[in-house]
Amino acid sequence: MDDFAAFQAYLPFILKGIPVTLLVAFLAMCVAIPVAFILALGRMSPSRSLNMPAGFVIELFRGSSSLVQLFWVFYVLPFFGLELPPLAAGVFVLGVNSGSYMSEIIRAGLNAVPAGQREAALALGFSPQYRFFRIILPQALPLMIPPFSNSMITMLKFTSLVSLVTIQDLTFRANMVASSMGDSSSIYILVILVYFGLSLLLALLGRFLEAIVNKRAGRSISLFGSANPSRIPPWALGRSG
Repeated sequence: MDDFAAFQAYLPFILKGIPVTLLVAFLAMCVAIPVAFILALGRMSPSRSLNMPAGFVIELFRGSSSLVQLFWVFYVLPFFGLELPPLAAGVFVLGVNSGSYMSEIIRAGLNAVPAGQREAALALGFSPQYRFFRIILPQALPLMIPPFSNSMITMLKFTSLVSLVTIQDLTFRANMVASSMGDSSSIYILVILVYFGLSLLLALLGRFLEAIVNKRAGRSISLFGSANPSRIPPWALGRSG
């Protein structure tokens, strides 16, 4: 009974870590998405001065431990005169790491658009910007959203790493309480349930975004159903309706 009373007393303290966890995940995703597009377009560039550095960054962050990356940025960079606050270090590492994985999703999605679409847009005299943003990207996005949703959920779970650089997220606070109580079972069951609930919400958000993107691309999809065969929407070819 005393343990249960202590658990109830510590519960508000633990739950205050949820906004921090969500903030870290949101900021890291804001970093990851532009990084992913930059790396993907660089990897696809015919110029070696662009595709080689992009490929190096992708393989470096995909091929090394996220934990080691975080420790290196937070503890080693200060020796070279670059000291980042804990939040900035965590967001940077999570963002670039996730962006490296997401860049391959983007590259695969863009390459999946039939070459005939590019050739037709080029024959019609559309500008490169119009071809990319109005014809290629709208057709590639429906393919990208499901793996993007997985990346968002993975990002949320990886935020627990930032507890190791003193950011008081959900995991950090849970570890503090577990050390204080001496009984970690109930604490970590709570943490598992919270992460599961947050992941479920992100999965539903991803499904909602998938439905919106598919509708814009001329497909219909329900939140829990499958999509109908795609078609090229009239607006993609510069026509109304």
